[in-house]
Amino acid sequence: MRVAALYDIHGMLEPLEAVVRELEAEQVDAIVIGGDAISGPHPLETNARLRELELPVHWIRGNGERALGPDAGDAVMGDESARKSLAFTASQFTEEQRGELSSLPECVTLDLDGLGETLFCHASPRNDLDIVTVLTPEERLRMLLGGVSQGVVVAGHTHMQFDRVVDGIRWINPGSVGMPYEGSVAAFWGIFGPGVELRRTEFDVDRAAEALLASGWPEAERFVAENLRAAPARDDTAALFEQIAADRGER
Repeated sequence: MRVAALYDIHGMLEPLEAVVRELEAEQVDAIVIGGDAISGPHPLETNARLRELELPVHWIRGNGERALGPDAGDAVMGDESARKSLAFTASQFTEEQRGELSSLPECVTLDLDGLGETLFCHASPRNDLDIVTVLTPEERLRMLLGGVSQGVVVAGHTHMQFDRVVDGIRWINPGSVGMPYEGSVAAFWGIFGPGVELRRTEFDVDRAAEALLASGWPEAERFVAENLRAAPARDDTAALFEQIAADRGER
């Protein structure tokens, strides 16, 4: 089995469409949607696009989906802007749709060619909020992998690609389709089986910016300036995440 992993799309339709077009030339058996797919400028449209994909889709829940249910207070990280963004996302869906999204499975295990049993989760096998970056100490990873029997773990949440091995278990972040912190403006994702291919896909930035500014999303102007007309630096962002983790008592 060979699968594409699309994590942290965050309601960014233009990058998603670019990845889907690229996938048409690939021989994959299924697509894993790794959570935080719809929280962003185009939640309704992104949800609809993902549900019309022709390949089998395994959609796991991120904190963004969980926040549409009764756990909203615990699932949202950040300040008032994050809460406004969540309110925008929630307003686009019916109560039934919110319930469906907030109750998606937390993880999925697939038997992949060349990789064997592979666990896909949003942030870590433990929960959907753990912070893991390329700088995370090995002892922290070792703790998060306690009880994991699979040889490969695929997790996102921090929006940066990396590939690490701890105690024989390979931990891979395929990056973010919609809000990457990679130092360049593109969509980042991965193909798994029989090897690991970490992908980078260009998209029409001008069209994406125009769509964002017309979306009504409260973060649109800031995001266009900081993430489409510029690109967050990878090293600086990893260090910031590690500081946040330390402040939360995770380091």
